[in-house]
Amino acid sequence: MSDARPEHVSTKSNPDRISVELSSRRTGMSFQRTRMSADRTLMSVIRTSLSLISFGFTIFQIFQKLNDTEVIRSGVHAARNFGVALALLGIAMLVIGIIYHIQFMMELRNERDAMKAEGLVHGESHFPPSFTLITAFLLLAIGIVASISMIFNVGPF
Repeated sequence: MSDARPEHVSTKSNPDRISVELSSRRTGMSFQRTRMSADRTLMSVIRTSLSLISFGFTIFQIFQKLNDTEVIRSGVHAARNFGVALALLGIAMLVIGIIYHIQFMMELRNERDAMKAEGLVHGESHFPPSFTLITAFLLLAIGIVASISMIFNVGPF
């Protein structure tokens, strides 16, 4: 197989060549759509994790302040533990979502490279960095810091 780029296809080209070219382009675009779909799935995981972490942190803070001002004295630890559990659940969900996303994207890239090597897709465009994945890692770091702050009563929160 030659590494040379195939000749340009136009309306004057052989109809079979036009059909193959259009099919190749549709397949290439489907890889981009699948990549964007994986990013949307990770965004859903981020939204749910963010909700769990923020609800957990808020519940913890409310009951911590009520305990500090001695408004309530009983049942504070159970509510605070529930807040910590929600935050940890959000972190666990985010870690699983990140791992799944990375594995899926590696499989998608391998499949695309195999199809490119066979000449079935052009593969001229590359997969850009996933800003959704970067955001997921940033949220994970914030969630871990917030959880450490809640569990050990240290840190910026």
